[in-house]
Amino acid sequence: MVLVIASASHEAFVSILVFLFHELQRLVCLDGTLPGYHIHRGYGSGSNSWVIHLEGGGWCNNVRTCVYRKKSGRGSSNYMTKEIAFTGILSNKAEENPDFFNWNRVKVRYCDGASFSGEGVNQAAGLVFRGQRIWLAAMEALMSRGMRYAKEALLSGCSAGGLSSILHCDEFRELFPRSIKVKCLADAGMFLDAADVSGGHTLRYLYGGVVSLQGVQRNLPSYCTSHKDPTSCFFPENLVANIKTPLFLLNAAYDVWQVQASLCPPSADPHGKWHACKLNYEKCTPGQIRFFQNFRNKMLSAIKGFSMSKRNGLFINSCFAHCQSERQDTWFANNSPVIRNKRIAVAVGDWYFDRAEVKMIDGAYPCDQSCHNLVFH
Repeated sequence: MVLVIASASHEAFVSILVFLFHELQRLVCLDGTLPGYHIHRGYGSGSNSWVIHLEGGGWCNNVRTCVYRKKSGRGSSNYMTKEIAFTGILSNKAEENPDFFNWNRVKVRYCDGASFSGEGVNQAAGLVFRGQRIWLAAMEALMSRGMRYAKEALLSGCSAGGLSSILHCDEFRELFPRSIKVKCLADAGMFLDAADVSGGHTLRYLYGGVVSLQGVQRNLPSYCTSHKDPTSCFFPENLVANIKTPLFLLNAAYDVWQVQASLCPPSADPHGKWHACKLNYEKCTPGQIRFFQNFRNKMLSAIKGFSMSKRNGLFINSCFAHCQSERQDTWFANNSPVIRNKRIAVAVGDWYFDRAEVKMIDGAYPCDQSCHNLVFH
């Protein structure tokens, strides 16, 4: 059942939050509030086509970080912005989003902290882990609002939402008849089990906490858990080659979230030798750049088997960036990032509509002059 607060026409620049409600299953965010999504209705030739975009926003891996999270829009709908702009792959303008502008476009808000995959409760801390149920209920609600009649569908997501789109890609495919074109896009979701600057594995530690605290293991694919530990099966590198549904990986080779939080976190750099470099790549030493080049090589190695399938797509640019499908300047604009003169939106569209095989990988830094590199102050 869905409680509709408001809807938005295709002419609107913002979309209103629509709450999900399923009392019998306690379908709630971390703090017990209702989860929700935003929707712009499709029209014309796109009236029966759907883009579902899963919001990102990191994870919480212990009681302390989850309690902190439930006081924000990443853990409670009480703190969510009720109106949000639809840009990039969600834009309703042909000049900003040439292939998907008139589709039904949906953004599912993220308030569970485990990439829509948790199942459990921590009563002492007042935490409810219902990520998998939120995912299922959101799909059920959208099917009831017309997605069951879709002629084509695309599941996308950014960051933690990009990981979600990988984890749920084949589930999404199963919602539709085999005759319907269904594909998935993971933007900045290729998180690697890579060593940090101290030789430790910061992200593996984080993911281990997420999986055990939130009961994620029961929702991970059996093709992985049958021979690997649950934490390893939360890493995309152990999943992507086995996904049956066509999947597109859009990723910066030097993903800035991984640079800051996984490769060079303060815990691995107690003396701050990497502090300036991780905020602005132009301040990195040659040795630090070599470290990032090795990280890029690990990413390319991790997707080698995935890339061999003709049904899959790739756009790996050598930028210090994160989440390039949501931002208009990186998705489709006059000065957007390109590989071989092809912008990201065009590459994704060519792949989705089978106009061309898309396996685009940049040369290593500093070859790409079209990047929109993120610099932090």
